[in-house]
Amino acid sequence: MTPLTLALYQPDIPQNAGTMLRTCACLGVGAAIIGPAGFPTGDRDFRRAGMDYLDHVTIDRHASFAAFEEWRRARAAAGETRRLLLLSTRAEASYLDCAYQAGDILLVGRESAGAPQEVFAAADLTLRIPMRAEARSLNVAAAAAMAMGEALRQIAQIATCAPAQK
Repeated sequence: MTPLTLALYQPDIPQNAGTMLRTCACLGVGAAIIGPAGFPTGDRDFRRAGMDYLDHVTIDRHASFAAFEEWRRARAAAGETRRLLLLSTRAEASYLDCAYQAGDILLVGRESAGAPQEVFAAADLTLRIPMRAEARSLNVAAAAAMAMGEALRQIAQIATCAPAQK
């Protein structure tokens, strides 16, 4: 199990998905694609799009959110509980205030519509990136990179028993 997984909920912009998968490959983060996506998401399609980092990232593909949740339940039954942390502009808590744990799944919504209520209901935590009031949202790939960086920073400190810096 990777220390962290980034899940893409029904991604609809292939360039953003490619950027997030490349970031996962570079940081050693697992990836999950929850369909349906707005573009083909097979290995062949990503390779055609120049995703030469594909060999360096583990990608779990789920046909639907229900299939993803069934996968999480099966993992939990096998003793591998994985918290689902949803990044959303509608969340109250800051991503900086979260105590990340090894095995967490960071979930980002669709670029065009975010995440629906059923996804919010399934999330163990919902997190936002604080922004200026007049800003609507960050690019999903930028937001994912910020959250992955903070989560990995914390998880590394936990793994080495170093105290968290405040």
